[in-house]
Amino acid sequence: MSKKGAITLSKVLDKYINIVSCEKKGWMQELYRANVIKKYELANKKMCEITSVDISHYRDERLATFNEKMKRQISPNTVRLELALLSSVFKLAQVEWGYCNNNPVLAVRKPKIGKGRERRLSKKEEKIISNDFETYDYELYVIFHIAIESAMRQGEILSLDWKNINLSVGTAHLPETKNGTWRDVPLSKKARELLLTLEPQARGRVFKFTSNSLKSKWRKRIKELGIVDLRFHDLRHEAISRLAELGTLNLLELASITGHKSLAMLKRYTHLQAYQLVKKIDAKGKRVNRIASYFVPYPAQVMSISEGYKVSFIDFDEVVAHGQSKQEAISNASMSLLKILALAAQSGRRIPGPGQLGRIDESVVLINPLM
Repeated sequence: MSKKGAITLSKVLDKYINIVSCEKKGWMQELYRANVIKKYELANKKMCEITSVDISHYRDERLATFNEKMKRQISPNTVRLELALLSSVFKLAQVEWGYCNNNPVLAVRKPKIGKGRERRLSKKEEKIISNDFETYDYELYVIFHIAIESAMRQGEILSLDWKNINLSVGTAHLPETKNGTWRDVPLSKKARELLLTLEPQARGRVFKFTSNSLKSKWRKRIKELGIVDLRFHDLRHEAISRLAELGTLNLLELASITGHKSLAMLKRYTHLQAYQLVKKIDAKGKRVNRIASYFVPYPAQVMSISEGYKVSFIDFDEVVAHGQSKQEAISNASMSLLKILALAAQSGRRIPGPGQLGRIDESVVLINPLM
């Protein structure tokens, strides 16, 4: 057996990381995956002896692994990415380095692609997190809201430099993104106001957090707040979905904001709530004027209390209606909602559409202001 044929997969993975991965923007992810693979017996085998059977055994072993840190099974998508790295390593090892005669990964069945995450941030969760972060760590509070307002990725937010932010125009320039291209992100009024509170400088990083320190603090605080299964990346998902729900942006405009090159990928992030589409379906074939668009149903929660019933709106903290009967409480809530919406329409003030409910149960109803 030649010297080249005697080299182990572990050694070839090191070479691949040092020569190939280091040239990629996502080299840290490949380094992490390579280190995972090196923990398994497969990595100690010689390149020329590894077969598709060995790869399939690795695949099955990984799929059966429980992630103690995340408290869940390793996802099929994670294993697919590891197999993709292995395939790239074997291809280069065969074609350019002569360490093996074939690519055994190609013959192995890949795990089925899992369903994309559909986790949405509810209005209640947003209020809990916002109120806590504002006093706990103001910079974390700003990052939280910038994520929701801008749909930027975590790395893009943390890489923001004051020299690339133009608050007078309302844009943040990202010279380098995950896709390898630059992007200008429009900043909402709220995002601009939050950045102003940080006392803008001529240059320098906007936020002091590193990726690891942000993830660590986020996980710890979210757990302490009792919020289940909410990842920081879910804020990007939420932001994109909210932009889509505005109904004023087409997919190309949305993609220019989010940086997605594939519209199919963008679609995975936009999960519209069915009740938010009712008014659009009802308006089919009709000419809806600007005033009429204000008077749409809003979600509320009906609770039984000692004096009767209480109705509180998801989107309007200050509005609470009471009644001795459930119907009376809902009727009073309808009148209160009508007053708010009428005043907004009269002044031309824009009111956000119905927000996210979280889990819908029997206590949630839609209050029609025109009942």
